[in-house]
Amino acid sequence: MTEIRTPRLLLRRWHDDDLVPMADINADPQVMRWVDDGSVRDMEQTAQDIERWEEEWDEEGFGLFAVELLASGELAGFTGLSVPEFLPEVASDVAISWRFGSQFWGQGYASEAAHATLEFALQDRGLDRVISITRMGDDASENVVRKLGMAPEREAVHPVYGFPLSVHVIDLTEFQA
Repeated sequence: MTEIRTPRLLLRRWHDDDLVPMADINADPQVMRWVDDGSVRDMEQTAQDIERWEEEWDEEGFGLFAVELLASGELAGFTGLSVPEFLPEVASDVAISWRFGSQFWGQGYASEAAHATLEFALQDRGLDRVISITRMGDDASENVVRKLGMAPEREAVHPVYGFPLSVHVIDLTEFQA
């Protein structure tokens, strides 16, 4: 089983008891504001998401980690790697992404988990580069991107929803682990 420990977090594969807390995160309009069209997701949709994320682990050898707080055992959200098939111009890349419950915002968890995920991408999976796709105006995600040392590569438009996106990249040979 793939696990990563940071000073405050455990990044791990998904467990059955993650469904309810992840569904709670996905049901929060504040959290989902910058995701796709901003719609919240229900329990069934979240179960389908987790199933798809686990399948990606099996198919690609990487995926989205469940992020658990070491101190409390709470599920805080996810971070991880995926193939951004929704955006044709970067569909051959591997993207890092994250989503955390609003009660966990502003505490550095996303940056801590994302940094560990980039180390995993470089050292464990041997990737040369990783991208991040953020929706323009999502200042919190842009802040995480900056902390990771990612540089702007291009702008794009979401092919379904039409809003502007920013694609950042990091060459993992230059990543400061």
